[in-house]
Amino acid sequence: MTKSATDKRRVRRVPQNGGRDTPDTPSKKSSSKDVYQLFAEKVRDNKKLESRWAIMQETRVEYFRGKDFSVFVRNHPEIKEILGSDKDLEAEDIVNTLLMKNLLIRCDRVVKTVRPGKKKLSSWPAHLQIHLEQAFSENDGFFAWTFMKRRTLWQTILSFLWPLVALAVCLFPVYPYQCKIVVLYSCAGALLFLVTLLLLRGSIFGLLYVVLGKRVWFFPNINAEETTFRELIRFWPKKDEEEPPKWTSRLTYATAAVLFILLLRHHAPDEAARARYQKKVYNIIDDVLEWSPNLALSGMMEKQQPVDNATETNFTKDDSPRANVEEFPDDITTNNSSADIDDQKADQVD
Repeated sequence: MTKSATDKRRVRRVPQNGGRDTPDTPSKKSSSKDVYQLFAEKVRDNKKLESRWAIMQETRVEYFRGKDFSVFVRNHPEIKEILGSDKDLEAEDIVNTLLMKNLLIRCDRVVKTVRPGKKKLSSWPAHLQIHLEQAFSENDGFFAWTFMKRRTLWQTILSFLWPLVALAVCLFPVYPYQCKIVVLYSCAGALLFLVTLLLLRGSIFGLLYVVLGKRVWFFPNINAEETTFRELIRFWPKKDEEEPPKWTSRLTYATAAVLFILLLRHHAPDEAARARYQKKVYNIIDDVLEWSPNLALSGMMEKQQPVDNATETNFTKDDSPRANVEEFPDDITTNNSSADIDDQKADQVD
């Protein structure tokens, strides 16, 4: 009895000790993050390293230049403390290690020729492609991050709110009248603001281009698809790197603008046409605002009422012979009366 009890204890102890020791090392390895991954996330979140957004193979990527990374590492040596034993490495070795770990990818500009009217290539190209040589280059190297950036709290909240916004847009017809008015005027005001901003921006550019020969675009990134929100609302224009336009081109653009304005004025609608179109638009807006489920249901009931009345007239409660007498047209009755008169005259003659 004692031997069997001791054997059972031994059998029970072995899996407990083995189960306690074996999973410790994999869990520690899985929980511990690569130091270069931490370094890459730290550098990407740092605003001191200048970076931009571009399109690479139909995907938006965030990238930086090799010379900016070298200056950043040189001015902020404390950030290399994350690397531990590799904190003394140079910028070139760090970037090459990030390339080997697929945390970075070297890119190249798509347009490699200077466009007509410009003196040099753009410092920050908007379209990139993968470079054939995946190695660090300080002068002409562009490097894009390959990992997903950590989401902020606001991004997480917005990701849950977008389905609610879509549902609210779909339920617009059943809103109360006051809510419809608020939504309508808010959207109309936002659209009017954007159109006015674009027209004013183009007018200032055209005036300065024709008169002074300067290319000045206020809100220069408002039409760009690869910019962030901070760059989108930038007001002050960029420095003009192109050659000044010739007076012939300025005169051509001025003549074309005047002809375009005269053409629009010639084909502008008259007051009566404008009033008809305005009344039509107002009727459409009123139909949308005044529609409600109650009106829709009442309209359906009104359509069903004539059908009910027709069925009631077919099934009358009067069973007298007069209720079953058929009504004939007037011409038939007149013909019958004339025939009776003729028959009476013939009898009198006989």
